[in-house]
Amino acid sequence: MTTPNHAPRPMLTEAQLSRLPSDHPLRTAGTDRSPMIRAMLGDRPEHPPVWFMRQAGRSLPEYRAAREGTNMLESCLTPDLASEITLQPVRRHHVDAAIFFSDIVVPLKVAGLDVDILPGKGPVMGAPFNSMERIAELPEVPDSAFDPIREAVALTVEQLGSTPLIGFAGAPFTVAAYMAEGGSSRDHLGPRTMMYRDPEAWDALAGWVSRVSAQFLSAQIEAGASAIQLFDSWAGSVPERDYREHVMRYSAGVLSAVEPYGVPRIHFGTGTGELLVAMKEAGADVVGVDYRIDLDQASERVGRDTPLQGNIDPALLDAGWGVLQKHTMDVLSKGKAAAAHIVNLGHGVPPGTDPAVLTRLVEFIHES
Repeated sequence: MTTPNHAPRPMLTEAQLSRLPSDHPLRTAGTDRSPMIRAMLGDRPEHPPVWFMRQAGRSLPEYRAAREGTNMLESCLTPDLASEITLQPVRRHHVDAAIFFSDIVVPLKVAGLDVDILPGKGPVMGAPFNSMERIAELPEVPDSAFDPIREAVALTVEQLGSTPLIGFAGAPFTVAAYMAEGGSSRDHLGPRTMMYRDPEAWDALAGWVSRVSAQFLSAQIEAGASAIQLFDSWAGSVPERDYREHVMRYSAGVLSAVEPYGVPRIHFGTGTGELLVAMKEAGADVVGVDYRIDLDQASERVGRDTPLQGNIDPALLDAGWGVLQKHTMDVLSKGKAAAAHIVNLGHGVPPGTDPAVLTRLVEFIHES
């Protein structure tokens, strides 16, 4: 299962940068020369760059203090609070990038839909969007609706300096799966059945999510994000044939919409070892790899010209330093098979993680 090597697309060209505001960090703060962005472009900087998915979150006591009395979606849409939470792990851990603090259903909330995030349940819709009649009610969202996002990003990059901010959005399949089911599920039967039972409704739903996700990412890029990640939590529930027929074009639509900006695009999913080639073909400049497949195997699949991101097993963060150190050294070694390697976890930081372990891990990676 391999894909032919080919030259990566041009990124951060003068023509592309001219589309960004004159004060964008890629133009004025030197984020293009940071270890993180250099690695995303296929370079090997002086030390392996590292950031962690969900680094801005429940593992940090300062996060819990900042969020006290404020629900998740309100936190995401309060610019000064979202900015503060985004910055916290950069201050504490000295990671090489910030990830914008948000949630995959924020665009739905911005669009005025009845959605909430409940403790222990995750995103919950007031009613599912599982018929053409319901889907026809979905609104067109004006770009101005994303102004709180732009404000939060601008506040953040003003303090980050040359440390890049990575923009974030949920991929259409995952977001549409929540919408079709009305919440989370273990097997995602609702959207998977809908693809076959009512392909027109699925196309309308996934197409709407694709457009809104593109608006969400564009707002973050224009306000100062130096790279973006499209996160597909549930794509691993579909086989490659279904991914290519019913899912891939909607993710490709999001990634294509932000391509003119020239910023690096990371595409990550969980349980997606068999989908890595298709996820690259959808428009990834960097392919994120979860903890279920080794990086050298992933590099063989997607082509050795492709930078990879990953893939320390989050379970080992609490397994003792000796075990974690040995595993990290193995990940770093196997990451050398790729054109470049951005170190990350193979999923998000578990809520119970000791922050001191992450800080020590960053130091160890930087010294490697």
